[in-house]
Amino acid sequence: MANISTLNTTAAGFDAVSDQVASGPRGRKPRRTLSPRNIMLYGTLFVFALYYLLPLYVMVVTSLKGMPEVRMGNIFSPPMEITFEPWVKAWAEACTGLNCDGLSRGFWNSVRILVPSVVVSIAVASVSGYALANWRFKGSEFYFSILIIGAFIPYQVMLYPVVIALREIGVYGTLTGLVIVHTIFGMPILTLLFRNYFASLPVELFKAARIDGAGFWQIYFRIMLPMSLPIFVVAMILQVTGIWNDFLFGVVFTRPDVYPMTVQLNNIVNSVQGVKEYNVNMAATLLTGAVPLIVYFLSGRLFVRGIAAGAVKG
Repeated sequence: MANISTLNTTAAGFDAVSDQVASGPRGRKPRRTLSPRNIMLYGTLFVFALYYLLPLYVMVVTSLKGMPEVRMGNIFSPPMEITFEPWVKAWAEACTGLNCDGLSRGFWNSVRILVPSVVVSIAVASVSGYALANWRFKGSEFYFSILIIGAFIPYQVMLYPVVIALREIGVYGTLTGLVIVHTIFGMPILTLLFRNYFASLPVELFKAARIDGAGFWQIYFRIMLPMSLPIFVVAMILQVTGIWNDFLFGVVFTRPDVYPMTVQLNNIVNSVQGVKEYNVNMAATLLTGAVPLIVYFLSGRLFVRGIAAGAVKG
């Protein structure tokens, strides 16, 4: 009897499956790839991408043309004969005031400004953010409020006092003075980012380390630092972009022989002597913007991870 009952149950199961197959698939109907919604979405994205990439295309093709072809006025047409002479002249021969050695001098000045400014500001801001998030002290909230206010004060308000301060300590007009300025002005926003990131990490990790006898620096280097790669990338991208693209501080706090690359680019583009060489101007602009673009392309994913992991939480 048991075998007959089992056979009947199995047969009923097969019948149910056959009925489902015969009645067709169930559930929501799969969406078509070329549905009106997708066409509208990707069409809009394509138009916006074209809008933002078109100026870059014009700059690239213009920088690869000779001046006779540029004067023809067909800015959207590809070069009939590709030449890299505008790039060579922008890098090594264009006049940026009294000097006619192109952007090469400004590039190395910008590198000498960028590296110490980024390293020092991120190192100090990460330790400050870690202390504000995990080692509360008397007046820490007031100190944090001052940092937040400092992050949103317009730079123009503090130009004159900073000029006086740099003059008094003897570094005005030098690369050292500009490094100090970039480091100080980058501290508030970087400390805010690191503090919010460390505050978003599980507090149990910090408490467990304290119970095990770990101190301030042991917890920072062995626990917090290995978990903080995304926010370090966010801070690096923000600092590299801000410092490399800076024009205001470069023209105010330095002198012509140590001008950064952006100031020299301005001198090339706005030169009033000789023929306006648009191909050289375009090549110089692309050379100046190459470093931030490379940084974004190489670390873009980590930047998104850092933002999503708590860079703006708090």
